[in-house]
Amino acid sequence: MRYLALCTDYDGTIARHGVVDEPTIDALARLRESGRRLIMVTGRELPELRTVFPRLDLFNLVVAENGALLYNPQTKEETPLCEPPLPAFVEALKARNVARLSVGRTIVATWEPHEQDALEVIRDLGLELQVIFNKGAVMILPSGVNKATGLKAALTQLNLSAHNAVGVGDAENDHAFLGICECAVAVANALPSLQGKADFVTQATHGAGVTQLIEEMLEDDLASRESSLRRHRILLGHTSAGEPVHFSPYGANALITGGKAKVATGIVQRLCQHQYTFCLIDPEGEHDSVESAVVLGSAEHPPDIDECEQLLCKPDQNAAIDLSAVALNERPEFLLTLFARLRDLRAQTGRPHALIVDEAHRALPSNWQSEGVRDQLNSVLLVSTAPNQLPKPLLRAVDAVLKYAEDEPSKDRQVAAS
Repeated sequence: MRYLALCTDYDGTIARHGVVDEPTIDALARLRESGRRLIMVTGRELPELRTVFPRLDLFNLVVAENGALLYNPQTKEETPLCEPPLPAFVEALKARNVARLSVGRTIVATWEPHEQDALEVIRDLGLELQVIFNKGAVMILPSGVNKATGLKAALTQLNLSAHNAVGVGDAENDHAFLGICECAVAVANALPSLQGKADFVTQATHGAGVTQLIEEMLEDDLASRESSLRRHRILLGHTSAGEPVHFSPYGANALITGGKAKVATGIVQRLCQHQYTFCLIDPEGEHDSVESAVVLGSAEHPPDIDECEQLLCKPDQNAAIDLSAVALNERPEFLLTLFARLRDLRAQTGRPHALIVDEAHRALPSNWQSEGVRDQLNSVLLVSTAPNQLPKPLLRAVDAVLKYAEDEPSKDRQVAAS
């Protein structure tokens, strides 16, 4: 499963005029029953939210007060993610007769046109605060606190990556959290600026639009939307005609050939730039200092599969698996077991996002004939300078072939795809 979490705004997204209808509640419940997590990301304060929406139990976590408060509906625990508002700031706003002033655990909120009062008080008191807008609402929070920072805290608590999250919203303050989600969706009633940044826009408005999104997630995990999900693709190079060639860590099994060295290193660097996690299979122990990865195994000691699985269960953790101490005739059993464990781990956590086998022709004997590899390989990137030495069962598991014209991937390197 690629998308393990749906992160949704409340007002204007699942709710219309502050109310969530029964079909939307039913869709949220079905998504939760599928094993996915639900995270609400809202600018509302918690007491008010409880009043207008009694079904917070549907959600694993709630990010309230525009990213400043984390709430667990199961344990009722509230966790402020920043300092409470300064009393002097609140009193200064009251002294200016700011109407509809609301003070939460961490947020201070009012409505337009009182943003000017807020800015002047911030200036007069010399405070490091920011003003955030939401369809007429004016929210004041510490600098750097927004829906994205709150969502990151929620995902960390759930041991999930933003690369396995779908975000959906409708207003200005939703830009931040949609921007970090692998798939960003705007409901049909969203502001034009948000629709322009989203990967796609639902046909229906409000809760009906979210229900449409949920149906697509349940149907095929948004596989039918893959062509529109371009923000996080990894650039491998360009064709001779200058067209960019990208790959997705969630794509088909692919074989990269051509070049003489450092192809896998270049791909790993780009994965790190996009904050994708990876597991690199290293048949010859050539990546003992790979960027941002823990090396398991050595020339003297074979890697332990249990240790590999435990390592990759952790968020933001990468692994380089050194096979140099594993005999060639023992590698098929080792790799098939490892691939099966990683397939199950990906189903549970979505990680590692990318699985790369460097010098794949050295990972398995060329005369190896088992057909079990097709069942175990899922979104695996094989790198080989000698593809003619790859065992036939491995080649039959490949869906696409890319060939480099030069040594390593860069934006100027030429790639031929087939």
